[in-house]
Amino acid sequence: MLSLPGHRCFALLKLKAITTPSHIKQIHAQLITNALKSPPLYAQLIQLYCTKKASPQSTKIVHFVFTHFDPPNLFLFNTLIRCTPPQDSVLVFAYWVSKGLLTFDDFTYVFALGSCARFCSLSTLWLGRQIHVHVTKRGFMFNVLVATTLIHFYASNKDISSGKKVFDQMPMRSSATWNAMINGYCSQSKKAKDCAFNALVLFRDMLVDVSGVKPTDTTMVCVLSVSSQLGLLEFGACVHGYMEKTFYMPENDVFIGTALVDMYSKCGCLDNALLIFSRMREKNVLTWTAMATGMAIHGKGNEAIRLLDSMRDCGVKPNAVTFTSLFAACCHAGLVEEGLHLFDNMKSKWGVEPHIKHYSCIVDLLGRAGHLEEAYNFIMGIPIKPDAILWRSLLSACNVHGDVALGEKVGKILLQLQPEVTFVDVACTSEDFVALSNIYASAERWPDVESVRKQMKVKRVETEPGSSILQTTTHYTLDGFR
Repeated sequence: MLSLPGHRCFALLKLKAITTPSHIKQIHAQLITNALKSPPLYAQLIQLYCTKKASPQSTKIVHFVFTHFDPPNLFLFNTLIRCTPPQDSVLVFAYWVSKGLLTFDDFTYVFALGSCARFCSLSTLWLGRQIHVHVTKRGFMFNVLVATTLIHFYASNKDISSGKKVFDQMPMRSSATWNAMINGYCSQSKKAKDCAFNALVLFRDMLVDVSGVKPTDTTMVCVLSVSSQLGLLEFGACVHGYMEKTFYMPENDVFIGTALVDMYSKCGCLDNALLIFSRMREKNVLTWTAMATGMAIHGKGNEAIRLLDSMRDCGVKPNAVTFTSLFAACCHAGLVEEGLHLFDNMKSKWGVEPHIKHYSCIVDLLGRAGHLEEAYNFIMGIPIKPDAILWRSLLSACNVHGDVALGEKVGKILLQLQPEVTFVDVACTSEDFVALSNIYASAERWPDVESVRKQMKVKRVETEPGSSILQTTTHYTLDGFR
């Protein structure tokens, strides 16, 4: 093996496009042979190991590269936790915190919090809170980037209230800070409507904030998503008008254009969505999928299917989500033959492997049309193990069409999928028992109804009480809510 000078090794490390795992090891050996201990060179090496040689052993190798320096180098440590996978990065950071041999800077905390945000668990939530304490003690909370990443961390770990506290205490905020907080509200699955409303209030506050921070394209996409989620056509139209006046033509941005198509479609204005869609200069697969979803919502099954040919003509390949939207369009429009034909061509013609959601869509399509035996045979013939959602879809169709015999068979299959009775809390769901009980009741088989109810008592299954929601009309504008 020939010895290479330091500048030659650096040049090779820069050639990422042609570097293979074997080349990385050779360059690594050259660095050791030539006794080169330059942190920039080893930082490049760590990045190459993490990108070109992604494997469970990568973390051990790059950790060895880092420990080659004595004392530990902070620049290399920051590179290590930035480049390694989140779960590995969190473990490495926690280990070196316990060692106490490094004094971290603001970049360290930003990378560590970013890893905790991407790898969400109870342990990372605890670690992120400890980091919060450290950055507060060391005065790094005045760093906008650190505080913004902390907000993102809390939002990713579903602790949005802690993220809001950090946001409120910040003396200065960037557009990224506002975006992190607004997007954090949008990402909350629990109390989704309340959080979505808070996102709109925060957007209004951003517009009148004295610091003069202006919304970015990321902000607008997130706010349009909230308008779509809540069905707020008036607010979404106001956002559209605001962008027309202060930004540029939204149709020139593929992401904003896609968000507008999605918003208008889901808020009931399909014509506006089609107009935006036709004006867009660039469309990606998300744009076409949003348009197909809009067609599905409005019962335009044939038009949605024709989008596939238009996508092909534009050189855009559909993905799995696109086909889910197309199957939904067929379900709403009752296009059984078209949906089955689309499913048959899904892999052979378009190269998209069917997932469990696609099989569920076909079962729903056949069940809605009353082809219950075909749906049952379809489930029995799929190459993967059917889940409870597939069987529930068929059971619902049996209940609608009054097929007691098949409904009883499917209901018993679902009950077999229920967890066994234990002495601890039982995670049984009541919907399968109730659905089977309703099928028996529709056929006036009362002894069977009583038998199902007894099973529910034995398994300690409780039905969820019914509830209703009364939604008052609220007018939303960019100036406020009234």
